[in-house]
Amino acid sequence: MPFVGTDQAFVNASEFGYRSGRPDWCNLGQGQPDVGRIEGAPNRLTWITLEPHDHSYGPAGGIEELREAVAAHYNRLYRVGEDSRYKKENVSIASGGRLMLSRIFNTFESISVGYKFPDSAAYHNLLTHHLSRIKPVPVPAGANESFHLEPAQLSKVMAAKKLQAFLIGNPCNPTGDLVRDAELKAYLVAARKNKCTLVMDESYSHYIYQEDGAPAEGPVSAAAYVRNVEKDPVLIVDGLSQNFRYPGWRLSWAVGPSSVIKNLERAASGFDGGPSLPAQRLAIKALDPERADEETTAVRRIFARKRNVMLEGLESLGIRCEHAPMGTFYVWADLSGLPKPLNDADAFFKAGVEKKVVTLPGRFFDVNPGGTHPPLKELKKWVRFSFGLSEDKITTGLERLGEIIESI
Repeated sequence: MPFVGTDQAFVNASEFGYRSGRPDWCNLGQGQPDVGRIEGAPNRLTWITLEPHDHSYGPAGGIEELREAVAAHYNRLYRVGEDSRYKKENVSIASGGRLMLSRIFNTFESISVGYKFPDSAAYHNLLTHHLSRIKPVPVPAGANESFHLEPAQLSKVMAAKKLQAFLIGNPCNPTGDLVRDAELKAYLVAARKNKCTLVMDESYSHYIYQEDGAPAEGPVSAAAYVRNVEKDPVLIVDGLSQNFRYPGWRLSWAVGPSSVIKNLERAASGFDGGPSLPAQRLAIKALDPERADEETTAVRRIFARKRNVMLEGLESLGIRCEHAPMGTFYVWADLSGLPKPLNDADAFFKAGVEKKVVTLPGRFFDVNPGGTHPPLKELKKWVRFSFGLSEDKITTGLERLGEIIESI
């Protein structure tokens, strides 16, 4: 079985000697944040003592203590002063975001599911694996739309296509597009109006920036605009991988109406059996309010600085960044201003790996399960650059790309 999506890029890079963690490579295609200690953040959680019950099976939907901690986390950040608040019954735990999304799709049966494209390459695989139970409905948000889906367009397509669910990443990987404030509220209005379940993947929701590039004051979530946690058709998916910089723990959650959470527990019981008990106990520590706020405040400050380093560096090389990311740790950039053949993302990738620099061609983010739409040809000139790695590696990678461009 061939590799698909972004995995294929790393397989291709390995043919030139790339291996994860090799110090002589600059992985500007990296899909995880720097997991080491960063300035202003609390010490990394590195130690746990296994308890006797950790050797047993745990609840398929997660232990009560963690579910309570996740509910409290959302109430503290987004539901202050609201009568309708999340409880442990509104939370389900899984071993990673992709697994949680797959659980959600396992609860669907013969429905139409909308999705925006370009968006996360993982969605292509997810939707493809569930073609027997869903009908994918693509909604383009390309360069002509500034890679942004307006609330009015979302509501229109929900009604016209009679969608029962809609999947979207907010902020968006790879484009860095962000829906917040009045627009995010309008998304939820559209979901309620059309009785369409909005599946919000908020995996990068703590990497949020101001228009001037400064770090935002706090994270963004649809939870702030939910009127009734038991009635609103909104499922929020998040976890520790990106926002808390613990991708190796493989720990995620979904927050939504308790009736939906019960269905997810049934799916988990038959589908994967549930998450690791030790990882869940560590997750409770990660969500301690003081630790969580200190961590995510530091993340926004450090990554805002790295964002600006990446933007300035790319633009100095003649690589256009007209859609500066308002979220995530990616820059979605246009190569069309570069000399041939580097104005083609695949040729740019090949030239990069020859200099031990990995980038990700835009075509990998053309979510197209079952060939639902003609391939987006415009993505041939787009590349995702990651500033998830350390600042010195970003600088080195940009220097090497400059050498490649100067040599043409």
